[in-house]
Amino acid sequence: MQERLDRLFEAVGGATSVLILPHNDPDPDAIASALALRHLLAERLGVKSHIAYKGIIGRAENKALVRYIGYPLRPLAGSDLRQSAPIALVDTQPGAGNNALPPKSTATIVIDHHPWLEGTAAADFADVRSDVGATSTILTEYLQAAGIELVSSLATALFYGIKTDTMGLSRAASPADVAAYFYLQSRIDIEALGEIEQAQVPAEYFQKLDTALHAVWIYDGTVISYMGPMGHPDLAAEMADILLRLEGTQWVVCIGIYEDNLILAARTRSRWGGAEGLVRAIVGNQGTAGGHGTMAGGRVLLQGEDPEQVALQFGQRALRYLKVPPEMVGKPLI
Repeated sequence: MQERLDRLFEAVGGATSVLILPHNDPDPDAIASALALRHLLAERLGVKSHIAYKGIIGRAENKALVRYIGYPLRPLAGSDLRQSAPIALVDTQPGAGNNALPPKSTATIVIDHHPWLEGTAAADFADVRSDVGATSTILTEYLQAAGIELVSSLATALFYGIKTDTMGLSRAASPADVAAYFYLQSRIDIEALGEIEQAQVPAEYFQKLDTALHAVWIYDGTVISYMGPMGHPDLAAEMADILLRLEGTQWVVCIGIYEDNLILAARTRSRWGGAEGLVRAIVGNQGTAGGHGTMAGGRVLLQGEDPEQVALQFGQRALRYLKVPPEMVGKPLI
């Protein structure tokens, strides 16, 4: 870790500022990782970093987290990318299709836990570990290597980032995740964490839950639900998480519409994973897709197509990919 830390600092060079970009619509892992990198560069190099994101922070828990840590992120402005400051990507990579890095631009720093992408090779410094369950784990190791004692707000954010991405160490957690989780646990603000996890949700959440449940079709362990228009893109993932708890379910695909985009969220209980492969098979070359073994997402820009017809087509692709017999008739949940 000390060698990695030295190479990270070398990549920053003599820069006086760094632009940190988490993935679009950042989740707790991306938010915490960006905050940790900003803190690391400030404490050890005196570099002032800015965290900017594209999209929205819509999930109630994520809003509560950002509020708790003092709103360190701001929406990306067009002028941000025209400046000469080095760009650091966290919890995403060049070419992933889910971040604001322009296609012809090069990231100076990439820190991520998703599978390696070819565009990352051009970065001055890259630490990509797909065997780790959360990028927050990697950033925790950097802070430890730098000898930085964490304030409770940062420790809480990193702990929550690991907890959400690994489902409390029950999903795709590595020994590194376990070590970081218990290192952080004694430093967190327990009361604040409880308030974040139990953040109140708007009425739309329950309205969309009702819509999602009434739209469920079950194919012997595979659940497909088209939710229609959504107030924020995270709703598809929220509903997929809930539906995965349905008894006997192995696969869930939730589809919704946000602005002009069709949003997919896939979840699986399969011990072999495969959610990312499923979403990539559904989306094909029509949009972007990515994720992990047990959870993945995709986005397709609709260009005049009927959203319901596209959603129906994607549901059929999911069933074919999962080898559901074509003669099987789905059963409604409600």
